[in-house]
Amino acid sequence: MEPMESERGMTMGNRGWLERLREYEAPNVTFVDADGGWPIVWVSARGEWVWDVEGRRYVDLTAGFGVAMAGHRSPALVRAIRAQLRSLLHGMGDVHPHVGKVELLEQLSRITFERWTGQGGGRRLRGRAVLGCTGFEAVEIALKTAQRATGRPWVVAFEGGYHGLGYGALNVTHRELFWRPFESQLRRFGCFAPFPGREEDLGRVERCLSRLQRRRAIGAVLVEPVQGRGGIRVPPASFLPWLRAWCDRHGALLILDEIFTGFGRTGRWFACEHFGVVPDVICLGKALTGGFPLSACVGRSDVMESAWPPSAGEALHTSTFQGHPVGCRMALEQIRELERRDLAGRAAGMGAWLMERLRGLRPAPGLEYEVRGLGLMVGLEVRRSDGGPATAVVLDALKRMLVRGFLLLPEGADANVVAFTPPLTVSRAGLERAVRALGECLDEAARATTRERPDHA
Repeated sequence: MEPMESERGMTMGNRGWLERLREYEAPNVTFVDADGGWPIVWVSARGEWVWDVEGRRYVDLTAGFGVAMAGHRSPALVRAIRAQLRSLLHGMGDVHPHVGKVELLEQLSRITFERWTGQGGGRRLRGRAVLGCTGFEAVEIALKTAQRATGRPWVVAFEGGYHGLGYGALNVTHRELFWRPFESQLRRFGCFAPFPGREEDLGRVERCLSRLQRRRAIGAVLVEPVQGRGGIRVPPASFLPWLRAWCDRHGALLILDEIFTGFGRTGRWFACEHFGVVPDVICLGKALTGGFPLSACVGRSDVMESAWPPSAGEALHTSTFQGHPVGCRMALEQIRELERRDLAGRAAGMGAWLMERLRGLRPAPGLEYEVRGLGLMVGLEVRRSDGGPATAVVLDALKRMLVRGFLLLPEGADANVVAFTPPLTVSRAGLERAVRALGECLDEAARATTRERPDHA
């Protein structure tokens, strides 16, 4: 059994720790179910496993929001952290750089634009980056880059898209739940187009972008190659190439938000590689370090040079913890680990197998299932037979999965998509048990929901 983080964790169960949390945390942060079935309180994690304060063990099929790509507490990462702590714990951001920051910037260029360009006799381009602390900060750096490089304020984003909750990112995050409470303080520079799920939807996207382009000065198009929080939505293969061509025609930057999809999640190093598209700017985070708040906005060198002038002593975008030494060292080790173990290749094979197993589930009475995804970014959408989202069934099923020892999250605006984004090191046996348990939990939840709400039978 994994040792407890501290003896205190053993003296109080989940419910006791959650009561203490509710006393001191702002009420809108952690959802605590009245019946005590959600959430659990983590105390330790290793590989694909998580332990709670009561000593129960769970298979983590979320990778901690997609962060623990090489597994929780990867031994290589732990060694890198310990080595860094012995030499440099804090740096000086944009003033006095440290060695690890320089090395990481070189590696980010190598795995993005240097790898994507220069083929077939073309000119090899470097990537130049601004580091941040969170994913939404990387998005906001990209938005600033687009405005400075093009001089045009408007950005096209997509329905269902999620790019974070900072005041800049809220302008391009679609779900009203997040931006409506702060609308009076937002300067709306984002406009939205439909996100296509099928080839037939592309005509509607084209008409929408043409209409927006006539009315507004579009400086950039921002898109997730696969929508994560939007419900694991995968666009048709021609969508990103079409967007690339549209941006080229109209002088707009193509910004890819690969905060969720990057670093092997979809079976390639970056999801854009499935579609043969090179962006102007790419936003990275989550799995970049495997467990430390660090993000990056990496742009084509000529774009970044036109957007950001040489520093005269004050950076236009920076922070106290910019390019933190521990985060940079972890990121360097994470990149080495992903390459050494070919975890992107493993994600491709395991993801195809997982989708096949999920497609083999027989829907519970009154429900319909749809499976979609790329690599180990897989969603099972659950709808009622009348076409409506089976939200209550999914939420009930995921609480039942928690009792059985599996951590899963719902995605999509209606929270009716069961999302699988496990560590890329997850065992096939763990996934097999999870699929079998999910089928049973959905059946149980459907029967329970029918008893409570017979109108949806």
